[in-house]
Amino acid sequence: MAGKKQKPIDLKNLEPEDKLKYEIAEELGLLDRVLADGWRSLSSKETGRIGGMMARRKKAHAVVPDKD
Repeated sequence: MAGKKQKPIDLKNLEPEDKLKYEIAEELGLLDRVLADGWRSLSSKETGRIGGMMARRKKAHAVVPDKD
């Protein structure tokens, strides 16, 4: 995929899931690297950490149905 061109990232027009991913990357101090070199510049450990944090936050914000 060497010929694939990167599109510039518009941080203001992101889907909620992508927005969360970029917020977590920023918290971990990885956002500058992602913006400069793309997600491929991160190690599997770094991307796994982002994915784990995303899963925890989604689970914490999930709507729990009321028990009647």
